[in-house]
Formats: sequence, structure tokens, C-alpha cells
Amino acid sequence: MSFDDASKRIAEGGLLHIAGAEALLRKLPKGNWAGGSTEHFMAKEGGKVSGELLFVNDFPYENFSIRSYDAENIRNVAADAFDNGFSIAVVPFGSAVHKVYAEKAPGFEEIFSKNIAGWISGANPGAPDQTPIAVNGQTGEARADRAAVLHVGVPEDRAVTIGVINPFSQGEESPAIEFLEGGFSAIKCLIDGEEKILADYIAEEEVDTALPLVGDYSGACVNVSFRSVENGAVNFYAPVFGGIKYRIARPVTDYEEEFSSRLADHLSDLDARAVFSCNSILNFLHGGLEGRKLENFDGPVTFGEIAFQLVNQTLVYISVR
Repeated sequence: MSFDDASKRIAEGGLLHIAGAEALLRKLPKGNWAGGSTEHFMAKEGGKVSGELLFVNDFPYENFSIRSYDAENIRNVAADAFDNGFSIAVVPFGSAVHKVYAEKAPGFEEIFSKNIAGWISGANPGAPDQTPIAVNGQTGEARADRAAVLHVGVPEDRAVTIGVINPFSQGEESPAIEFLEGGFSAIKCLIDGEEKILADYIAEEEVDTALPLVGDYSGACVNVSFRSVENGAVNFYAPVFGGIKYRIARPVTDYEEEFSSRLADHLSDLDARAVFSCNSILNFLHGGLEGRKLENFDGPVTFGEIAFQLVNQTLVYISVR
């Protein structure tokens, strides 16, 4: 939507999730909406980059609440959610609340019994002087240090599903990589049981860091994306955890085809189109998704995705049947 169209829909009382450029979000009127900053989108006509348009999800539900959370009370996010409904959490990249959610969410009360989805807001990597923000539209707060969460209740005859489409799996040729300590960065690790400097291993083996680490979480593949290698340390977009065996992901040659091949397992969750979805900016950039379509899955391109806990380089969606 244009800024004017989005402003009109807010004035009409729509229950909205809005993603767009920081400057546009800060100017939107108050109303029943929550959102965050990005200039990358998967639109119906294909992936696009825009600082002038806003992506708007419009929900036809009456029961809702919009709340802000800091690093101290983000632990209450699932406890505050509706028993039958969904929550869209928008968390600013690099904030203290981002770090707490990434590292602690699996231990939050009711986190896996409520439908918690969402994304990490960010800034256009090619545009200077932007700050990742989340916005509580009811209060007008646009904050870099607080999450904004839209909690939505749906009628009892509706069923909600949180889905994750992961184009990656563990590479068969990768050694097992384990970490003695968790966190957003690492220096040492175990490579097939042998202690090594991870940065040295990446350089020596010419590891393609466009591919994430893929952890085996009791049979589920969870990605941890590489952010940078600096001063001997490897930095990640999500924390690694001790006790998990990671491997470098199997290469993906065609992201659009890979997503399409994995959609069949998820289409039964959808009546027609996901009511909300988001996709990783690393998939967008490395997969060349600008101008390419992913049918049924429109939404913001993000700096981390939330499907109960923080995940990376995935597509996350909400369906209501």
C-alpha cells in the first residue's frame, strides 16, 4: 500500500500488521496496528525493495491486544497471548530484547503451547542512517529497544497453525560441529570431536558462509546464519547452543525451486494464502528473489524469523482454517 492508503485504513479502524521503511512508520497515525522496519518484501508480483510502499496485513478479528515488551518482560509474551489465536512479535535487530528472546525464548512460560510468530526488524543494508524499530501503533511508540506484539484471538471454530519452510538441510559431507558455550559468537568449537578455531576451519576449508549452520533439534532442522568473521571470532545472526550437533547446510542451487518443492507439505494448512508470512533477507539476497514470486506467501523480508523461538534463513507463516 501507499502511505496514504495505509493511513486511511488505520483511520477506518483496521486491525493491521505493517512493515516498511523506518521513516514511513514513524509518520503513520495511531491506531490498531503493530509493525516494524524493513524495505525488502515478498509481494504478490514478486520480491521487491521499496522505501515508499508499506506491506499491510489486514485481519478480520475483533479480539486483540497490542503490547510493548522490553528485555525484562519479553518473557511474558506467550502468557499474554490468546489461547485460540496467534501473536505477531516484531523485535528490533541488535537490541537487548532481541538477544534475550534469541537466547531465552525456549524457556518462556507457554512458549510452545501458544501460536507465537513474527520477525526481527532491520534496515536496508544499502541505505545509511536507518535504525531497526518496532512500533506499537496504539501508543505511537517507535522504539529501537522494545518489541511490539500484536496478539489476536480467533473464533473457536478456527484453527491456527504456525508453519516453517526451511530450504536447508544438513550437508552430508559436513563434519559435526559442536560448541562448548552458547551465544551469538564463537571462537573455538569441536569439529568431529576435535577442538579447533572455527574461523580457521572456515578459511582452510573455504566454507561458503552464505549457507547456514543447521542444527539437529530432536529431528527438526534449525538454522543459524553466519553474520561475519572478525578478529578471530565468528558472529551469528542467532545464538548457537551447547549440546547440539550442527553441520554446514547442503547447498541450494535454486531458492525458488527449493521453496516450491517444499510447499506441498504445507499447502494443506492454507485455505488460499497465508494470513501472515515473512522470509529471511539472506534468502532474498543469496537466492536472488527480487522479482521472483513465491505463491501464497507475501510479507516482509526480515533479519530473523520467529516461530515460537528465533530461527534464521527460513520462511515462517501463519494459517487460519
